[in-house]
Amino acid sequence: METYEKLLEKAYKKVKVISSASERFEIPKVQGQVSGKNTIITNIEEISSTLRRPIEHISKFLQKELAAYTKLESGRLIINTKLNSEKVNEKLSLYTKLFVLCPVCNKPDSEITSEKGIKIKHCLACGAKSPIRYHF
Repeated sequence: METYEKLLEKAYKKVKVISSASERFEIPKVQGQVSGKNTIITNIEEISSTLRRPIEHISKFLQKELAAYTKLESGRLIINTKLNSEKVNEKLSLYTKLFVLCPVCNKPDSEITSEKGIKIKHCLACGAKSPIRYHF
């Protein structure tokens, strides 16, 4: 039989950690350049890390919203159209609202789960669950 301390240690390893810091959540601004007919976002990994969502998911969202083909290549996101950073930042803000921020407590501590085929945004801070009504 295991001791209470060992069981507690195991439980803490399984629990998802939430930052208790109360600083303001900010999405990193897009960095990149236009090369020919392509827009190249060089800091997509930083954006993905901040939002805690896979780059592929963000890429797929931008592809649909901007109506342009996207591809990942050596840590950069290449969008097959000329865009200014303001337009991409606007779409990233929409992505954050739809897929990251909790509609109840407005914190970014959430995860996407699936229940009975429906995508759910589950807030790890307040426990709220809300369906995601955006499909791609």
